[in-house]
Amino acid sequence: MKRTDINKLEPQAYKAMLGLEGYLGTIQISKSLKHLIKLRASQINKCAFCINMHSKEALKDGETDQRIFLLNAWRETELYTTQERAALAMTEEITHISHAGLTAKTYQEAQEFFNDNEIAQIIMVITTINAWNRIAVSTQMELGN
Repeated sequence: MKRTDINKLEPQAYKAMLGLEGYLGTIQISKSLKHLIKLRASQINKCAFCINMHSKEALKDGETDQRIFLLNAWRETELYTTQERAALAMTEEITHISHAGLTAKTYQEAQEFFNDNEIAQIIMVITTINAWNRIAVSTQMELGN
């Protein structure tokens, strides 16, 4: 059964989401790190639409197949930098916000690699992809080409 199309029915809301996405294009966090964050949150949220889209974007921007394939097991491999690991830990804790929130330990780890502004930007990347995941999953958006 076809579900609601928020873009058609609530274009102002969709436009606001696109505004957040536009903002993410201006921040100093690297494209590579943004892709990892978006993919990891989308894996947790089981958002096929976003996993598909962001995997393709990451590959286009130079990410490797291996790092994409192993992202859901990032703790068990040495493929990710300590900086990326800090951001991925933030991604998991913020995506699973009801478990324990963003813990002091993870926040302190992030402060070793990122300044306050960058931490704020990472939080916005995580928040934005989680909102997109909820839109895509609840409306059952179909995979794009």
